[in-house]
Amino acid sequence: MSSHRLKRAVRGALSVTAVIAVIGMSPSPAYAQPAPIQPPTTASEALKLFQDLSKQAEKVNEDLLKAQTDLQAKQAEFDKATAEVAQAGELEKQAAAQEEQFRGQVDQLANASFQGARFNKISALLTGSSADDFLERASALNVLASDNQNALEKYTSAVATASQARKQAEDGQKRAADAKATAEKLTADITKTRDDLQTQIKQVEEAKTRLTPKEKTELANPVDNGVYLAPPGAAGKAMEVALAQRGKPYVWGAEGPGSFDCSGLTLYAYRAAGVSLPHSSRAQYTLGKSVSRSELQPGDLLFYGGSPSSIHHVAMYIGGGMIVHASTSGVPVKTATVDGGGRDYLGAKRIVG
Repeated sequence: MSSHRLKRAVRGALSVTAVIAVIGMSPSPAYAQPAPIQPPTTASEALKLFQDLSKQAEKVNEDLLKAQTDLQAKQAEFDKATAEVAQAGELEKQAAAQEEQFRGQVDQLANASFQGARFNKISALLTGSSADDFLERASALNVLASDNQNALEKYTSAVATASQARKQAEDGQKRAADAKATAEKLTADITKTRDDLQTQIKQVEEAKTRLTPKEKTELANPVDNGVYLAPPGAAGKAMEVALAQRGKPYVWGAEGPGSFDCSGLTLYAYRAAGVSLPHSSRAQYTLGKSVSRSELQPGDLLFYGGSPSSIHHVAMYIGGGMIVHASTSGVPVKTATVDGGGRDYLGAKRIVG
């Protein structure tokens, strides 16, 4: 794949396999192999082929980015479960130590009650012959029985604590195993998606070579260098940063500073404004507040796709019915109309404010 950034991201995701065991899973979802390219006979056919393949590659790229985001979440679950296992193991050790301590105390008190070796005072009381001595002896026996009972209760509590700790450890281990298995499956999905994406990108690059010089120029230009008024606050800052990237190339999986894909641009812009976003247009769609098209404000994110699960593009609204976005290979970051971002406009989200 031509994008160094995406290769590095995928290598990072795949490194999870170095720390988790292989667990048998159901086959990962299959992605259709790209159909062989039929050489276009006209320049217009070449342009359409390029646009179609670009859209296909955008979708696969979003699948890849979502898989990476999911993998990070599952890795966090694995780390949490592992920590819980360690904590439960420590509790079990403490309970076992208490169990042993109170077992010894019970044994000692039992021996004392049978052998009359409790303390010198108690031994003397037990050998008395008067009524008062008898009462004193009975009281001493009650003290001894109470001590035994207290120790037994503590012993029982320690055993219960140890049992609970063991159960917590087992539950934690199961969660860790489930998280590992899910991470394994996601890693396999990422590998398959990456390979498909590389094939798609090669097809897109091949399609680009069939465009006429005029079509290549029209595809990349003009770059709008106009001035747009940004509102105060984080949304305005993100808008200014996004507009400052105009003219920089589109690269799948890139998030700046020299190149971008669609969600990489919005991520980069909002990060500069102090707001963290995931590198996935579908994941970004889950954030913020939904706004109608008539209520759009500069800094809002606009999404394109037939449904939330099939979103393939995100752009940033800059006012006046215009957006700034990183659209596809061969096209630099530029402005366009809202409909210029795609014919399948889905909705908008206000990330801040």
